[in-house]
Amino acid sequence: MSGNLILCGFMGCGKTSVGRRTAKLLGLEFCDLDQYIQQKWGLSITEIFARYGEEGFRQRESQAVKEVARLPGLIIASGGGTVLAEKNVKAFHESGGHIVFLDTPLPALQERLKNDKRRPLLQVPDRRKVIAELYHKRIPLYRAAADVTVNAGAPPVVVAKRVAALTKKR
Repeated sequence: MSGNLILCGFMGCGKTSVGRRTAKLLGLEFCDLDQYIQQKWGLSITEIFARYGEEGFRQRESQAVKEVARLPGLIIASGGGTVLAEKNVKAFHESGGHIVFLDTPLPALQERLKNDKRRPLLQVPDRRKVIAELYHKRIPLYRAAADVTVNAGAPPVVVAKRVAALTKKR
């Protein structure tokens, strides 16, 4: 495989769980971009949002993308909003990265995220409404950023096999 494989998609679509499994299947290293950001700045994503706002988080995220994109042979789980910024998509592509959109149906995401306590954007009274609004706004952007789309409505082990199979075709 040449270049990194970057998994993108809505929060709860399985980027981390699918990414870990795909890395194992392909014998590659896994990098969770949110974990990388937390380690680099010594703060949780929630703390970064609280201290610096979403804009401050997005600046740190873009810096992390530039750094991680240059590292070879990775399966990268991007954050739910990472590829919404064109500069991040460009940084991934310029380093030879291949972006895979994990397309998950809205009802599945609603179910997966119904009790989430850690994502700052979901700590609101009407979570289902916020998820639906964000979903409809972001899906076209994920499709535009992605080099390929994978149906991610199945269990992570199945989706990982789909992603690994695509990678072997490149």
